[in-house]
Amino acid sequence: MKATDYLWQLSKDWLRFARANKIWWIVPLVLVLLLFSAMVYIVQTSKPVIYTLF
Repeated sequence: MKATDYLWQLSKDWLRFARANKIWWIVPLVLVLLLFSAMVYIVQTSKPVIYTLF
């Protein structure tokens, strides 16, 4: 299986868990954490490009 299939299954299970336990407040929290992680990853990989610009 592809990694995207595993991530898709994980997200579906996570949403089912939030719905079953009525903890909808955790959904925006996890989404913000994922966005922050993506930003950190992008900044780390773009450092050499930024250094050459300045």
